[in-house]
Amino acid sequence: MKLNINYVDLDQDKRLNEFIQKKVDKLETFYDRIVSGDVYLKKTNTAEETCITELKIFVPGSSLFTNKEAKSFEEGIDACVEAMRRQIRKLKEKQAAHPQQP
Repeated sequence: MKLNINYVDLDQDKRLNEFIQKKVDKLETFYDRIVSGDVYLKKTNTAEETCITELKIFVPGSSLFTNKEAKSFEEGIDACVEAMRRQIRKLKEKQAAHPQQP
């Protein structure tokens, strides 16, 4: 899967890029028709400096989106991937309930 990782007002981190790629690639085991994905990483300007992680996955006919706030980007990615896994499962159930006409 082609994955675009975007840092908003942050410096890129090779270790974090590899972590994100590894986690998001696991989504392909649940659904093999994923075309591409976008990840946006940014920090809030509050005293806690919460990390905001957004994950958007493109599949034929639609796109799936999730965003999470966490204390670290790793926690945010884990939460986003888990939420995306649930969305993919729901999408597959919906597609199985309504098979396409030949």
